Amino acid sequence: MRKRPISFLLRLSESEYAHLMEQVEKTKLPRETYIRALIEGYTPKEMPPIDYFVMIRELHAIGNNLNQLAAKAHATGHLERAVFQEEADRLRRAVQQLQQAMIEPERRKE
Repeated sequence: MRKRPISFLLRLSESEYAHLMEQVEKTKLPRETYIRALIEGYTPKEMPPIDYFVMIRELHAIGNNLNQLAAKAHATGHLERAVFQEEADRLRRAVQQLQQAMIEPERRKE
């Protein structure tokens, strides 16, 4: 971990502090990490609902199944590789889009 030798005191009103802590709680990030993200020009996203993680696990399981099908099809010769590859790519893009939409921070527009 990087060393951060500089610290400073920041005074906030009660309402400012409450708002900050509300935003921090939504992201489930440590307060300092949340503030550093803001300084770097990012707005951290809220922690996704538990269903998100269930969906991601399910999508990964589907991907694993596709890999197993591909191996079996390759051994038996009963699957078109192009069709399978297209489906596997589609699944990969869906997982990436879901992750991007749900958890990756977005750069603030200034």
